[in-house]
Amino acid sequence: MLIGVQKLFEAALLIAVALGLGHLLKHGVEETLVEWVRAVRVDPDNRYVQKLVTTATGMSRGRMEALRLGTMLYGGLFAVEGMGLLLRKRWAEYLTVISTAGFLPVEAWEIHHRFTWAKVVVLVVNVVVVGYLIWRLVRDERRE
Repeated sequence: MLIGVQKLFEAALLIAVALGLGHLLKHGVEETLVEWVRAVRVDPDNRYVQKLVTTATGMSRGRMEALRLGTMLYGGLFAVEGMGLLLRKRWAEYLTVISTAGFLPVEAWEIHHRFTWAKVVVLVVNVVVVGYLIWRLVRDERRE
């Protein structure tokens, strides 16, 4: 149940990001980002804000569209996984194992390439989730 709730939360975040990217594409990246920063009462001259604006404005429209689409699809996958897990569907457990395990090598490479503790935490959480789900699948198979 906890993993299902986590997946739904992640889905909501990813879909919100995708919708935000769509808004950026429609209304202009720099102006929209500065407007959002001011709305949450953060200094637009903050170095982190400046890095975000520089990164976002440096992306081509095609790349931002691809990022938006990928984020939306990934959010949709998480939503399907989360609902399936909450409804205790066996297929959702398999889907979650496959989709989560499939990204473990990418996450490990990212840690090797650009180390941050946040990436390590994400990798560890995903390894624990995959391990737990595999353990549950094996245990339930033995009971049947």
